[in-house]
Amino acid sequence: MNTNTNKEVLVLGGGCFWCTEAVFKMIRGVTSVLPGYAGGATENPTYREVCDGTTGHAEVVEVQYDPTLVSPRDILTVFFGSHNSTTLNRQGADVGTQYRSVIFYTNDTQKELALLMIAEINESSAKGDPVTTEVLPLPKFYVAETYHKDYFALNKEETYCQLVINPKLEKVQAKYVQLLKK
Repeated sequence: MNTNTNKEVLVLGGGCFWCTEAVFKMIRGVTSVLPGYAGGATENPTYREVCDGTTGHAEVVEVQYDPTLVSPRDILTVFFGSHNSTTLNRQGADVGTQYRSVIFYTNDTQKELALLMIAEINESSAKGDPVTTEVLPLPKFYVAETYHKDYFALNKEETYCQLVINPKLEKVQAKYVQLLKK
């Protein structure tokens, strides 16, 4: 039986792709998470080029999910709840356009949902900073170099993983327990 018949893809940028990958690997119904680059002009960019800010690409993850097990709204809820969507080109100490908040949609339903959720967030926090997340059609997605895949799982003891990724995962685990894989 082919389990990939119910598959949708969203490509999300919410800062460092090591963090975003680790978050979405925990979510029920997510079948694949690949770190990569999207939204720039350079063909086949490298990590160094993206980090230098010269390509226009964002660090992103390609999230494949089964919409019969997790809704696109749930995916986007976790996305907005796991990073600061109100800081332009910044997540914590990570600064630059490569760390921008961006949703690359693959169908009109995802686009409409993303725009609706941004409006809801902005309305619910009228006194707060507005959401800066870009909502764009998915251009070409470039898979990152192999050493970025499963970075957190393979490097849990590294300082960045302990100080940045671990607290983010704990926050997601506490806030979205109903969406976690068992």
